Formats: sequence, structure tokens, C-alpha cells
Amino acid sequence: MDLKKPYYAVIFTSLRTEGDQGYAKMAEEMETLARKQPGFLDIESARDGLGITVSYWASLEAIADWKANMDHKQAQKNGIKTWYSWYKVRICRVEREYKFNK
Repeated sequence: MDLKKPYYAVIFTSLRTEGDQGYAKMAEEMETLARKQPGFLDIESARDGLGITVSYWASLEAIADWKANMDHKQAQKNGIKTWYSWYKVRICRVEREYKFNK
């Protein structure tokens, strides 16, 4: 993934509650929806107890539009009510990156 800099990263770190309770389906739907949003660039995710999802965006306005999306707002409400025991969101401007590839 080589994105034109600068771009923005939304880092969503979370702890889940027990059981799926519809979470996997919602996560798949939200990723599909996010990929259709203007300004969306990419997404990476990992979960091993602590979950970390990083979505990449072209602008702060694109991030604000995604946060305001009605389907995403409903998923946020369900997350607070059902799926998460804790979460934190960080928004960062990415100005430089480097990678190693063997």
C-alpha cells in the first residue's frame, strides 16, 4: 500500500464483549460501506484479544463524513450497547512512512 502523502489514519483500538452477537456481519458491512465513501483509501485490521483497525483517508473531511454516515452511526450505537467493553479512536496525519519487504 503506497498512498499519496499526506493522508490520515483513523486508529480504532478495542476490547470486545463475549460472543459474536452479529459483530462479524456488521464489521464486514461497515468495511464494504467505508470502501464506497469518497476519500477512503484503505484499511488494515488485526485482533488477538485487543483489536486494532486502521482506516486510511484522504482528508479530515472524509473522516467526518464517514463518522456521520447513518449506517455507521447505527453500528457505533450497537458497538457501545453490545460489542465493545472499551474502545479508543485516534486520528493521525501520516506524513512519512517506510517499509521492509523480503
